[in-house]
Amino acid sequence: MSLSFLFRTIARDVAKVSICQHVQSLHTGCQLLAAEKSLLMKLRKTTGYTFINCKKALEKFDNDIAQAETWLHEQAQKEGWSKASKLEGRKAKEGLIGLFIGDKAAVMVEVNCETDFVARNEKFQQLVKDVAFATLANHQNKAKSKAGYVKSVLEGEEVCKLSVDEGASLADRVALTIGRLGENMSVKRAVTVSIPAEWDVGSYVHGGVSGQTEVAMGRYGALVVFQGGKEGEQQILGHKLGQHIVGEAPVSLGNMDDLPCGESETRLLPQTFLGDPSRTVAEFLRGQQARVLDFVRFQCGETTSEEAAK
Repeated sequence: MSLSFLFRTIARDVAKVSICQHVQSLHTGCQLLAAEKSLLMKLRKTTGYTFINCKKALEKFDNDIAQAETWLHEQAQKEGWSKASKLEGRKAKEGLIGLFIGDKAAVMVEVNCETDFVARNEKFQQLVKDVAFATLANHQNKAKSKAGYVKSVLEGEEVCKLSVDEGASLADRVALTIGRLGENMSVKRAVTVSIPAEWDVGSYVHGGVSGQTEVAMGRYGALVVFQGGKEGEQQILGHKLGQHIVGEAPVSLGNMDDLPCGESETRLLPQTFLGDPSRTVAEFLRGQQARVLDFVRFQCGETTSEEAAK
């Protein structure tokens, strides 16, 4: 065997090994990139934060997804409080009314943001749910020792002090959502009611958000507390009364024997009933053998009496 042939054979074998090592390196690299991408997508889906921030978190904690998620929440919380301070003066008149009917109890809340676009965001809607359930839980804890009809009306500052999971306050949850979505937000008000066994709560939400079943959400909402009605038709009756309250915006209840005072009537019972203009609400209720005991109407962005007095 000639010396030149031997050198050519060795060079060829070395080239094969190099190529194989290079292909193996590329394959390993592709696997690594795919794994990192999978982690990035998972963290993005779990937290809802941007790809850039998720990538930064994974790099910071050497792809430990649990530590990365914790760090992201902490950063968002800090950023949320910072943004909340900066955005505090900006008007937040959009948002949603959230309404939930439980077992002989109900809650209605108003949470505001700056734009309708953010109001349609799932993270903002989750905030509305958190506010509704935290408020209802707080009310039920306090109402355990009380019998009969119990009604609680809370302003936004009082609601924000309530706790959600893991000991965080609703104020913390608001700040976290501000950090995620970059708009000024606020909890405006909440009302909760607990009723005796023989009473019912009706409700209606207008301008509803599609896909919401657990907590109904929209631009307008009404709760109506009533007694009586035809057997098995209380839910329909409550819906009709709630629809009337949203549409006609009464400000007081009135009496069953009150006479209507014209188109500007603001008492519920003497108003012309929206579902049947030939009768007043009182006349409709007599036909149903029912009576309204209380009601609450929320319109998103409206000026409340407390705000007007300030």
